[in-house]
Amino acid sequence: MAPRTLILMRHGKSAYPPGVADHDRPLADRGEREAGLAGEWIRRTQPHVDAALCSTATRTRLTLDATGIEAPARFAESLYGTNAAGVLHEIARTDDEVHTLLVVGHEPGVPDAAVALDPNGTLADRIAERFPTSAIATLAVVGTWSRILSTRATLTGFHVPR
Repeated sequence: MAPRTLILMRHGKSAYPPGVADHDRPLADRGEREAGLAGEWIRRTQPHVDAALCSTATRTRLTLDATGIEAPARFAESLYGTNAAGVLHEIARTDDEVHTLLVVGHEPGVPDAAVALDPNGTLADRIAERFPTSAIATLAVVGTWSRILSTRATLTGFHVPR
């Protein structure tokens, strides 16, 4: 079986309008622009994304929209404010027919999930040090999504669109 591709993306730079709850914060202009650049990079390097998994937060939904990636999306409230284990649990619920999965979430869950899957990889230190908004980690995953909690993956790329 060919490895699956996991694309872990942090949401774009958010705005901080007064009186708006954290979950409901929109993207800043920079966040929208950089999410668009991220989408261009994803389409160039991963021409076909089968599915997207996205936090329910406004900024993650707007990030997914700004990427222009047209794939069926599942929105999971549990991705908001979670850790690596929470991200991996949601990924494990993905249908095994999906070959390439895009996950749009938050720090610390998204970068910590990348490092947890390949803690000794050449990119792990760089990702652990800094995973800015709109950053993308790509991983090759051997096996099914449902077994992601008990498997490892290989970090194959790290990109910060600017």
